Amino acid sequence: MADPYKTLGVARDAGEADIKKAYRKLAKELHPDRNTDNPKAAERFSQVTQAYDLLNDKDKRARFDRGEIDGDGNPTAPFGFGGGGGAPGGFRPGEQPFDFGGAGDASDLFEGLFGGRAGGFGGFGRRQQPKGANVVYSLAVPFEDAATLAPQRLRLADGKTIDLKLPANLENGAQMRLAGRGQPGPGGAGDGIVKIEIQPHRFFTRDGDNVRLDLPVSLSEAVLGASVRVPTVEGAVMLTVPKNSTSGKTLRLRGRGFHKADGSGRGDQLVTLMVDLPVGDDALIDFVQGWKDQDKRNPRGNLGV
Repeated sequence: MADPYKTLGVARDAGEADIKKAYRKLAKELHPDRNTDNPKAAERFSQVTQAYDLLNDKDKRARFDRGEIDGDGNPTAPFGFGGGGGAPGGFRPGEQPFDFGGAGDASDLFEGLFGGRAGGFGGFGRRQQPKGANVVYSLAVPFEDAATLAPQRLRLADGKTIDLKLPANLENGAQMRLAGRGQPGPGGAGDGIVKIEIQPHRFFTRDGDNVRLDLPVSLSEAVLGASVRVPTVEGAVMLTVPKNSTSGKTLRLRGRGFHKADGSGRGDQLVTLMVDLPVGDDALIDFVQGWKDQDKRNPRGNLGV
């Protein structure tokens, strides 16, 4: 049986950093990929890795220091008798020589030493098989559907069709990942990447979680007040226009906007009134001509002019 301290060339009181440093140096020198024509290097590499695996495990190291296990990790016999029967190098038939299941073991170091691959020698880890290529899909989402999160039908590269559930607070240019919906590969299928393009609307615009709309109203509706139909992302609703409303006055329809990212509900629809005056209405022109002398207000007074 080998003394793991001697195998790594470190003192018995060596710290974890010193043990790891010694192992990294030896593993890099002795790795089978760098010594294809040197079987002794491969055997030495096995011994070094086994020694590091034991000393890197605090429990195993303590048990070794107390004499409860030998350098191969096997329980020691009472009264100093050896365990016996072991195969050369500490391997026993039907047993795995090293345990790479825990965090911080030798397999973790291989990734840093050899560019992310553990190498193919003696079961020290398998080369990771590449996944298939990702497939990118472009999905044009109508404005109303983006606001209401209506499911979108998407045809995949394999011919299958799915109903895609949109996330809250969907933004233009967002990407959604469909795990395993890409091209097949030795290490499994790649992913589907769905790029979202929210289509512009002919009269709705987006303002954060809110939807904005400029709503034309007649002069009589603005002056006298009225109940008018207003389009929303979910269909038309009735809106009360107050008396004496002017162009630019904004009314609010609560909960008619986009779904919020935090799940607290939806934004609002902000309706800005735009008084639409008729063109060439002689009666209106005559009325204003007779009325203007009575209107002494200066609507630009707040602007200092």
